[in-house]
Amino acid sequence: MNVISKIIWFKEKRVKVLIIGGGPAGMIAAITSAINGNSVTIIEKKCSLGRKLLITGKGRCNITSSLPIDEFIRNVPGNGRFLYSCFEKFTNDDIVKFLKNRGVNVKEERGNRIFPKSDRSQDVLNAFEEEIKKLRIDVKLNTQVTKIEIKDKKLIGVYCKNNEHEIFMHADRVVLATGGMSYPDTGSTGDGYKMAKELGHTIIDIKPSLVPLISNGKSLQICKSLQGLSLKNVEIKIEEQDNKKVIYNDFGEMIFTHYGVSGPIILSSSAHILRYKNIENLFKNDKVKLKIDLKPALTTDKLDIRILRDFEKEKNKLFKNSLEKLLPQKLIETIVEISGIDPNKKINEITKAERNNLIKALKEFTINICGFRPINEAIITSGGINIKEINPKTMESKIISGLYFAGEIIDVDAYTGGFNLQIAYSTGYTAGNN
Repeated sequence: MNVISKIIWFKEKRVKVLIIGGGPAGMIAAITSAINGNSVTIIEKKCSLGRKLLITGKGRCNITSSLPIDEFIRNVPGNGRFLYSCFEKFTNDDIVKFLKNRGVNVKEERGNRIFPKSDRSQDVLNAFEEEIKKLRIDVKLNTQVTKIEIKDKKLIGVYCKNNEHEIFMHADRVVLATGGMSYPDTGSTGDGYKMAKELGHTIIDIKPSLVPLISNGKSLQICKSLQGLSLKNVEIKIEEQDNKKVIYNDFGEMIFTHYGVSGPIILSSSAHILRYKNIENLFKNDKVKLKIDLKPALTTDKLDIRILRDFEKEKNKLFKNSLEKLLPQKLIETIVEISGIDPNKKINEITKAERNNLIKALKEFTINICGFRPINEAIITSGGINIKEINPKTMESKIISGLYFAGEIIDVDAYTGGFNLQIAYSTGYTAGNN
């Protein structure tokens, strides 16, 4: 198995490699290429490397997943099979070894997520930057590539702009790792798509993925009233009402916001929704419903028994004051309203039919979904360079000799949980190694 830290004899003739983009894919590509004996330069338009890496995992950096690497494909709804070769070449074990060898120990958290023990994404970035410095990789910051120059369908170099001065840099190979269009403040503004398109590559429509969902009407008012409330260990279903079809279901954590809903399971659901047929008409007329099971560990019958037991202890209380042991305080008023039970009714006066309404409110807490938040709020971009135009074993363009791709610029995207960062490492390694 290939490991990025292995020793390789330097070639007699050094190949000049330019890496456009200083994110995780670009840094891994640069390190791998330099280890192979090439002369490597990273060109980054921002003032520092790894800006998007620093904000992943809410600043803690969800490095990768501990799942067996052969299970990663099923967590990549966007063209996962294309990544078989890349994932075999550079695995989740390889990135963990790379970081451990540079002093970054890791830990595993719920959902197979791997984080640095320090909970600091800066430590991960430091490991990359120290290796870049050790390998004497040239880094040009505040420098933007404006054009990739080719001759006879072969790459010869790039034009760059630095402090308003345009220069030409010769290159034998170029790795385009400019990211997508999510989090534009980190430098992901779609520049790479434009350059690739000018060279004849097809760009699959760019859409937000791993993005919060928005609501409307009464559901939006509910979400606003619950803003900031995080629900753990809940089960969700995203349903399309016309065909009574479940688009997505999951178990985990979510959060209410002033515009709708977010959190890990909601973000992952967006990756499925955007691929649903007739997506253009999907959000019309409140067709999409988010159904939340607040008590997934209890069947309807067992939940009824639990409620009866609680009611027996609270039988002289008013209904609105009886749900503290069952629900978060912030959620009680909303559930009381949805149940249709008079909040001032005494517990011992509640009928079985009313109790069934309460159970339904708890097992099918429903929110209308009417769309996605903007792409600049998405964690990842869906769409990008058409995978049919890239050699999956090398990441080289099938159109332009000497041009390679790595990371989010490619039309591949995954769920939350470290899978997208692993795509960056694996495609970056593959591009840099070839």
